[in-house]
Amino acid sequence: MPIELPALPYAHATLEPHIPAATLELHHGSHHRAYVEETNRLLEGSGLEELALEQVVRQARGRLAEQAAQAWNHGFYWTCLSPRGGGEPGGRLAELLARQYGDFTRFREEFTRMALALPGSGWVWLVQHPDGNPGIVATRGAATPLTGADVPLLACDVWEHAYYLDRRDARAEYLEAFWKVVDWEAAGKRLV
Repeated sequence: MPIELPALPYAHATLEPHIPAATLELHHGSHHRAYVEETNRLLEGSGLEELALEQVVRQARGRLAEQAAQAWNHGFYWTCLSPRGGGEPGGRLAELLARQYGDFTRFREEFTRMALALPGSGWVWLVQHPDGNPGIVATRGAATPLTGADVPLLACDVWEHAYYLDRRDARAEYLEAFWKVVDWEAAGKRLV
């Protein structure tokens, strides 16, 4: 069964002015689509054709693993953003972040610091470790916490195609915009 490109959970223009529609159209319609199409091409004859994308990511090796991870990472990333996003998390997630980092401001500063420090392309994740505590993980390239024991709660794509069209190499500006559309409700629902 082929992997399908998931539809965005919102219209392209609804994250403006923070993330422009043209950037979303290129990022989702070109980059994400290419990862899905290449995953499907590489799946042929792999013995993994009948698995769901998450299982392919966990079991594949080599180029198939990379392409499948990018397809999954992007699909997850879209669910981390919302036109009604931004602000601070509430409930249990807020409590866990305050306990781990002191307060939300310190968490956000550390997440942003890690995103700015990541050389080249990759992802920064808010995860829940097996002990229940939250953590921030930076991964290079297509790497994903999905292949380990951590539960992904939130992802920030820091590949250049996430922001280059409208911000060139200003990753810090992109991160400021990212915080204004983060879907904290979705992140909180992923807690185990």
